[in-house]
Amino acid sequence: MKWIETVAEAQRLAKKRLPKSVYSALIAGSERGTTLEDNTGAFAELGFQPRVAGHSAKRDMATRVMGQDISMPVIISPTGVQAVDPDGEVAVARAAAARGIAVGLSSFASKSVEEVAAASPQVLFQIYWLGSKDEMVARMVRAKAAGAVGIILTLDWSFSYGRDWGSPQIPETMNLAAMLKFGPEAALRPKWLYKFAKSGKIPDLKAPNVLPSDQVAPTFFGAYGMWQATEPPAWEDIAWLRAQWDGPFMIKGVSRVDDAKKAVDAGVSAISVSNHGGNNLDGTPGVIRALPAVADAVGDQIEVLLDGGIRRGSDVVKAVALGARAVMIGRASLWGLAANGQAGVENVLDILRMGIDSGLLGLGHSSIADLSPDDLVIPDGFYRPLGVTQHS
Repeated sequence: MKWIETVAEAQRLAKKRLPKSVYSALIAGSERGTTLEDNTGAFAELGFQPRVAGHSAKRDMATRVMGQDISMPVIISPTGVQAVDPDGEVAVARAAAARGIAVGLSSFASKSVEEVAAASPQVLFQIYWLGSKDEMVARMVRAKAAGAVGIILTLDWSFSYGRDWGSPQIPETMNLAAMLKFGPEAALRPKWLYKFAKSGKIPDLKAPNVLPSDQVAPTFFGAYGMWQATEPPAWEDIAWLRAQWDGPFMIKGVSRVDDAKKAVDAGVSAISVSNHGGNNLDGTPGVIRALPAVADAVGDQIEVLLDGGIRRGSDVVKAVALGARAVMIGRASLWGLAANGQAGVENVLDILRMGIDSGLLGLGHSSIADLSPDDLVIPDGFYRPLGVTQHS
């Protein structure tokens, strides 16, 4: 396949290649899509203040996050059931390793942590507050044994139902009834169908990391039901879970300053400012708007990342300038995977790297460490500091 020029082009190729129901699952979002739109739209409101002389011939993009040295300030975010390609999360992990970055693996992934950790030495295993405390600890023990180097606890997922443009049609399992129902869609995408047929696999909608490896894996919806049935945690519970892991530990989903401070008190290593890609409480502001207040409040105590809306290298530059140690990408890597497997993910990562390099060059910096708000044009009223009171 020819070079994919932008993440937007990867998305167009993914839409062209995937069956309609599969592609619609990658768009997601909730309710009206206000948050989904603002995650990307807010980045477009920020401008740059370029320099035209004194540029550095070399630009350093490397950083260290969650105890891992990475080649640029980008980590692949954990996203569930990446069965848009036969190799799924394994292909994504191989791409991340090839480009020198860490990869998040969802506990709702379609590939086991053992398979994915064999493909990358920098796996961050993601868990939900799901099941009993013993079951949660067992998941972390399994991940550690497989080679995971960090834990991501996702808390930014709420019970938001319905999308104004329609929710994706996703079967419980790929049984005969599902194949008959979705067969006509797949037949319209012969290249996608051929790749699965050639691999001898069918799209796997199970979640093998939720239960011990010697037990039958639940379906994605089965695992989702287990999560719904689990009472949400208090901060004391989060502090307890963090204490069960002896390495880097991130909370994903923090957008309020007061929550960020409580995360520090709970002993976490990092937080990701995130709204689950617009998939939870619609009306939450775009994450880049909430980032600066959180980074200012706790960035000197823990690592602050941003997850949501990253579509180009210049977005990464803007996020780092406003206080993020690194960003996490979800849809962008999935579109690359859908477009061209492992090579497509590598292509997307190369797009981001080139964009970061271009941004540093244009701003006259030799390192991402030199970025600051002074490099940006920030319109009045852009920021949305959340959870800030006179007592916070």
